[in-house]
Amino acid sequence: MKHITKILLLTLPLSWAAMANADQNPQDLIAKGAYLARAGDCTACHTASGGKPFAGGYKIVSGLGTIFSTNITPSKTAGIGNYSEKQFADAVRKGIRADGAYLYPAMPYPDYRGITDADIHALYTYFMQGVAPVDSAAPATDLSFPFSQRWGMRFWNYVFTDDKNFQAASPANEEINRGKYLVETLGHCGSCHTPRGIAMQEKSLNDSDSTFLAGGDLNGWPVPSLRHMDGWKDKDIADYLGAGRNDFAAVGGEMTSVVQHSMQYMSDADLMAIAHYLKSLPDDKPVGNKKPDAVQASSETTKILTEGKNLSSGQLLYLNNCEACHWTDGNGAKGIFPHLNGSDLVRADNPNALIGTILKGAQTPSTSRSPSVLFMPGFASRLTDEQVAELATFIRGGWSNNAPAVTTDQVKKVRDKE
Repeated sequence: MKHITKILLLTLPLSWAAMANADQNPQDLIAKGAYLARAGDCTACHTASGGKPFAGGYKIVSGLGTIFSTNITPSKTAGIGNYSEKQFADAVRKGIRADGAYLYPAMPYPDYRGITDADIHALYTYFMQGVAPVDSAAPATDLSFPFSQRWGMRFWNYVFTDDKNFQAASPANEEINRGKYLVETLGHCGSCHTPRGIAMQEKSLNDSDSTFLAGGDLNGWPVPSLRHMDGWKDKDIADYLGAGRNDFAAVGGEMTSVVQHSMQYMSDADLMAIAHYLKSLPDDKPVGNKKPDAVQASSETTKILTEGKNLSSGQLLYLNNCEACHWTDGNGAKGIFPHLNGSDLVRADNPNALIGTILKGAQTPSTSRSPSVLFMPGFASRLTDEQVAELATFIRGGWSNNAPAVTTDQVKKVRDKE
């Protein structure tokens, strides 16, 4: 543990590296805890829209039903103000409240299990001394039977959680271990990017198994693998996380909130550590839904769109609605408009993310690294289900893409959910 703690201190930003004796400087410890709370994305789930920070009440849609996040301010009547540090640690790492009741795994305590004692201490100090108390209780979660029986989580935890501390990779440099720690614990990246099993458990909680970060499904939307990012370099990953966009893509869906509330506040050193770690993971999965001769196929689609003769309905819809930003070559504008040619979102077996983006549009968060907001309008009121299907089918089969066609029924199902 001492070795791991040393690694973490060395790889933290310079202002944090001076905190070896943070207990002697409470303000530094509070600042460290605030940083770690950002890394853990606590704000996103524990702050309702328009609500006070960490006062809870945010609706979390899960496989069990709708769960309301709790008030984690230091209020002694509505929050965690009466928690001891051990009770706080048990809630964060084991999913057990101070009253002994079990939390639902919408709270990613299976991932948080590996958070070090030093970081727990900093987090506890921050929430008790650096957060304003809010004396209003969040709505209580009330699931239907049998999910309402919290005691049953005892058995779920026994089967599906890991009681081990964070295990540093060996041999690996300190930067990769810092990234591994952030990804596996505070960042809880696996809660979305690792496939789920029959009991809604993450199939793996660390990189000892190839399913870890191998992609999955979140509320019907495809979640990409972090083991394969076609053509992305370390800096591209860091830019995507810290700025919400890079030369290939811009954040959308759940990742918008992650960048807005968490990743944009991470130091450049930590973002690069995450990137180095992700790039170090082995990936044996071949690139799917891509044409064998990507260069020739891309050129052919670009030529057809440029000439504008005998176009299909999907091609016409693309020129009239998408080409101005994403261009005839489907490569968009670097750092501004995302690639459609070769995009993982476009080529996914499940087309729901692409369909949803066409219908609802998208908007990047304003970050300190990229303050301007990029906005894509939604076309739900402009295009019929049939037109959206034709447009999506062209995009998924144009240029180097070779993904299955989209049906009108698939579009209707996504539209009805919005």
